[in-house]
Amino acid sequence: MRKILLGLFLFQQAAFGQLRQLPAYPLITHSPYFSVWSFSDTLSSEGTRHWTGKPQPLLGLLTVDGRRYRFLGKPVVEDSSMLAAVAATQQWVSVNATQTKYQFSCGGVDLSLTFTSPLLLNDLALLSRPITYVSFRLRSNDGGQHTAQLYFGVAGLLAANTSDEELKTDKGAAGGLVFLRTGTKEQPVLKRKGDDVRIDWGYLYVAAPSEPGLVQTIGGGFMHTGFAPMKVGEDPVEKLALVGYDERYSVEFFHKKLVPWWRNHPEGGVKKATMEGLLQAAYISYDKVLSRCDTFNKTMYATAIAAGGPHYADLCVAAYRQSVAAHALVQGPKGELLFLSKENFSNGSINTVDVTYPSAPLYLAYNPDLLKGMLNGIFYYSERGKWKKPFAAHDLGTYPLANGQTYGEDMPVEECGNMILLTAAIVKAENGPEYAKRHWETLSTWAHYLEANGFDPVNQLCTDDFAGHLARNANLSVKAIAALGAYGWMAKQLGQEAVAAKYSPLAEGLAKKWMTMADAQDHYGLTFLRKDSWSQKYNLVWDKLLGLHLFPQEVYEKEVAWYLTHQEPFGLPLDSRKTYTKSDWVLWTATLASRPEDFTALTDPIYRYLTETPTRVPLSDWHETTNGRQVGFQARSVVGGYFIRLLDYKWNNR
Repeated sequence: MRKILLGLFLFQQAAFGQLRQLPAYPLITHSPYFSVWSFSDTLSSEGTRHWTGKPQPLLGLLTVDGRRYRFLGKPVVEDSSMLAAVAATQQWVSVNATQTKYQFSCGGVDLSLTFTSPLLLNDLALLSRPITYVSFRLRSNDGGQHTAQLYFGVAGLLAANTSDEELKTDKGAAGGLVFLRTGTKEQPVLKRKGDDVRIDWGYLYVAAPSEPGLVQTIGGGFMHTGFAPMKVGEDPVEKLALVGYDERYSVEFFHKKLVPWWRNHPEGGVKKATMEGLLQAAYISYDKVLSRCDTFNKTMYATAIAAGGPHYADLCVAAYRQSVAAHALVQGPKGELLFLSKENFSNGSINTVDVTYPSAPLYLAYNPDLLKGMLNGIFYYSERGKWKKPFAAHDLGTYPLANGQTYGEDMPVEECGNMILLTAAIVKAENGPEYAKRHWETLSTWAHYLEANGFDPVNQLCTDDFAGHLARNANLSVKAIAALGAYGWMAKQLGQEAVAAKYSPLAEGLAKKWMTMADAQDHYGLTFLRKDSWSQKYNLVWDKLLGLHLFPQEVYEKEVAWYLTHQEPFGLPLDSRKTYTKSDWVLWTATLASRPEDFTALTDPIYRYLTETPTRVPLSDWHETTNGRQVGFQARSVVGGYFIRLLDYKWNNR
């Protein structure tokens, strides 16, 4: 019966769509620079945008029996060729992990439009391929035959930071493809850093299979692809375009310019990777890649439903591409994998440790090597003597320049705890301590720091730095305790019995002490000082997931019971100081619940936020629980933390 109901739900979703499924819809999602979204439910109601909100227009037109319909984008000033276009009727939109699909009615022809960014985490070659498939499927909806012509346009602005930068555009061919290519004349490679900026180096490509009647032209700021007129009847007609971006260089890592991962790992046995070759490889493998995406989409959704229910599964779908596309995948100077995040609409930092920490569950669930890629740069920073402090760094710089920390203040307990816990999570995911062994000396330095400073933190920032400094932070203390327990647990696996014999009991004793100092009768306080306060103890989740058993079940039960009585319409506040929340932490906090109904009760308000927030931007992780409005942040990788329940489910069922 459950399978029948699930099938009915998926059929209804596909047949009728959900016009209000997301705050914004991912269309092209590959990196912090190559990231185009629709900020409205109807694809033709406004122009498409970069995740920052700046215009990055795409345009789609379909002429049917002499009448022109606009199904994609909305020009600010329509030129003469667009004057006669009317908006197509959008029938539905549906989103899965790797695709966004639309269905339109254009007179006697129905048009299906699919954007596929095949971000499959277990295939680094495919993950690093900066090419989105844009697929069109046309079919008569009245039994008759119609004459149709399809147009697809991509603005050169996708290759510029601002509209006043001069572009240079040319044409080319690659195997069975023809393409247009554009980029700025100046090409200031890696010269621009910061948060609300877009790329203005490298080259944007728009390609299509070469066929009679296909015309590619340049004009009005767009690269135009016009497909030949076609007869459309009951048998579907399919067309394909590929949109790609060759950054040339992705980031600078301690003053060395690094190329994208795919350039160091050419496909098909060729000696040198080129964008033209990559486009060919993407085209040749189109059917195979779409089949793999379909399998992953279904499997991920089914697993998420099993872990947390349909609303939870939708949250995972909403988070997936956004989280992945907030990173750059490159090979480091020593051949190591680096998967470097951008702290989108926060401060623009690169490889922020307390951004890696919340995003980690997605990558632990599907490819722990990518989490290593987030930690490797921080270990390098310390182990090469470039970071000399006895605790972990906060970041590696300001995106895309990873030349050393630029954040103005350290978070010593926060980042030490994060690095130790995430290393332990990799050990658990891989069922072996090799990664910890490689960095044991550094981990030991950080564990010693937490031993001396972690239990009762002095006035300092934690990952929730927007809330300000806080002394004697009970949740931060939990992180330190869990990290010390994880350090002892790893030591035992490494055969360091004396270290394990010291740190595991130490963590157990600190947990007991914490229960007394943080106790506020029916809950645990925000700080050790104030018993009339409270906070989400989301850091407890690693005690549960790693099986450390430092805190007894009564701690979890007491906290969850408190949370259930302190929710607002759009979620559980972060703590007693404000009514805003962080949705990633709510998902972690909900994972502490032992009863599925309690998990659902805590996460359904976040689903409501997802589907009802009045703020139309790529998913914000910081919102107001009373009205669902964005407080700050958007398009950040931290929503990978939504996968914490799925990770728990996979680890408990492997």
